[in-house]
Amino acid sequence: MVKLKTMGITFGLSASLLLAACGSDEGNQDNGNNAGETASIGEQIDYTITGIEPGAGTTELARDTLEEYENLEGWNLLESSTAGMLGALEEAVKNEEPIIITGWTPHWMFTAYDLKFLEDSKGTFGGSENVNTIVRKGLEEDMPSAYTILDRFYWEPKDMEAVMFDAQEVPFEEAATKWIEENADKVAEWVEGVEKVDGDEIELVSTPWDTERASGYVVKAVLEQQGYNVTLTPVDPAVMFQAIATGEGDASVAPWLPSTHASFYEKHKEDLVDLGENLKGTEIGLVVPSYMDIDSIEDLQPKE
Repeated sequence: MVKLKTMGITFGLSASLLLAACGSDEGNQDNGNNAGETASIGEQIDYTITGIEPGAGTTELARDTLEEYENLEGWNLLESSTAGMLGALEEAVKNEEPIIITGWTPHWMFTAYDLKFLEDSKGTFGGSENVNTIVRKGLEEDMPSAYTILDRFYWEPKDMEAVMFDAQEVPFEEAATKWIEENADKVAEWVEGVEKVDGDEIELVSTPWDTERASGYVVKAVLEQQGYNVTLTPVDPAVMFQAIATGEGDASVAPWLPSTHASFYEKHKEDLVDLGENLKGTEIGLVVPSYMDIDSIEDLQPKE
């Protein structure tokens, strides 16, 4: 964290992270299970989509969606926090009430609840995405062992979800260690032939969401096993890309591309090294509980 403070950039958890996302109005018992009642969903949830942090790429895409879909005229995006969104989702599911959230996979919420994405016919959320690894220029020369491991790092959505799910009961460090122990063969491929070091310092820059905590702590643990002294710093996406581009951070395994973090990537791509995908098959969009009889964003009605 110390190195990033030298950038002169203010970051950290916004006060909005402390706000609980709003749930449905009391007395709304109709969850839109009947196709003919789809138009009332907006009224039941006060034409509000429950989102996450203002700085998230997911939030930017949700704003674009509200602008692109004419039928979402009058709708609002509630920007709160990931924890707030998940709390609102849990409460809605418990009472089988309607709710629309900004969601993404991989995420443990799809293991915990029966959820579905709303069809995005305009493609405003970008469809299936990848998570990439980016590093600062010069890392290959300065830290060849770390560079090789980062370049080889690749896992599947099910791997990430396993860490995230276990981390609901134990700290992410423990969940990451458990996954590494249970997937020794895969980890061995990342470190094969790599020389160990003696306390070399390296800073990983990530974003403060469970998907990135999962990958960040796994890579941190693997690098530490190879002798590195690793700092894992969570920041907003804009700061993450700037940190790597300016060399204040060494690497990140958190960028979602080509859509979610596209604007940050385009701004800094000439000043960093893109090592390609470390995970394929992510998805972002508007998500509802499966008990809601709605399948598409276009099924929603504008605010009257």
